[in-house]
Amino acid sequence: MNIMRRNFVKLALQHGGKLKSLVLPTDVTNGTGLFNPSVFIDTNGEILVNIRHCQYLFYHSEKKIYEHQWGPLLYMNPENDITLTTTNYLCKLTEDLEIDEIMKIDTSKLDVKPIWQFVGLEDVRLFRWDGILYGSGVRRDTTTNGQGRMELSTLEYDQHGARETHRWRIPAPGADDTYCEKNWMPILDMPYHYVKWSNPLEIVKVDPLKRTCEVVIQKNQQIPYHYRGGSQVIKLGKYYIALPHIVFLFRSEADKKDAVYQQGFLVWDEDWNIVRYTAPFSFMGADVEFCCGMAEHKGNILITFGYQDNAAYILSVPSEFIVDYVNGKYEKHD
Repeated sequence: MNIMRRNFVKLALQHGGKLKSLVLPTDVTNGTGLFNPSVFIDTNGEILVNIRHCQYLFYHSEKKIYEHQWGPLLYMNPENDITLTTTNYLCKLTEDLEIDEIMKIDTSKLDVKPIWQFVGLEDVRLFRWDGILYGSGVRRDTTTNGQGRMELSTLEYDQHGARETHRWRIPAPGADDTYCEKNWMPILDMPYHYVKWSNPLEIVKVDPLKRTCEVVIQKNQQIPYHYRGGSQVIKLGKYYIALPHIVFLFRSEADKKDAVYQQGFLVWDEDWNIVRYTAPFSFMGADVEFCCGMAEHKGNILITFGYQDNAAYILSVPSEFIVDYVNGKYEKHD
């Protein structure tokens, strides 16, 4: 399968970027997977990151060699726990992007017994709407068939730690009869609006009080890549920019399901017309990488991403580099 292997991080480091790994102590994680972090600059200027932890190790057959008899993609669980359980940690970073404080998000006030094997709020995006700190991701443990719905959780943190105070399972717009809704991208300066689909564009507005979700903008603009969801949608100058993903699905040599996840920037004007898009790229060359966070901070763009469901990273790059990149200056990079 011919997939371009543009290494975005390598290029960013050559143009003033810096990369830091986000690591939680092994007494917290037991050595299992950290991935898909989300970054947000809070109103007091603090750099917040949500780091997702799952109690499994992930294996993927890179370069399409050493495929297991069960397939190229495996979840290796503890023998006494075959669930895929997510725990989220809210962290404060220093200006040098080092972890300064770790707070496990206490969800005990709202937790109920899960009835499917994917447990917890997955791929949380951090943001504030109307001054309220939210974490929004997909939950699939409330039905017996794993039906996924985006949830909107209010979060608080102080010297005593971080906790979830309210939780709302957002219905899909219309008949609410789809199987899995996930990876909606919150628009930071449009409270209660998400980019639900990138191509074609579909923006929904949610109302936590009325418990409703409706489509408010649709644009059938053609992009030659089937980008889905990813980071938050942030404002860069007078444009909206997001970093969604695309999945290339195929069958392995042993005729098992396989996939490659890549990313690309999308840029809209203030009327939500697409003005720029980039070809898919890889962060660091792995087949499974995913972005849940992007923020502007002191002339830089911070991007958080997961690598192989086993590592979490934050990349800082000058804003000018991102502008040049989406305008095609580095179109031919490897």
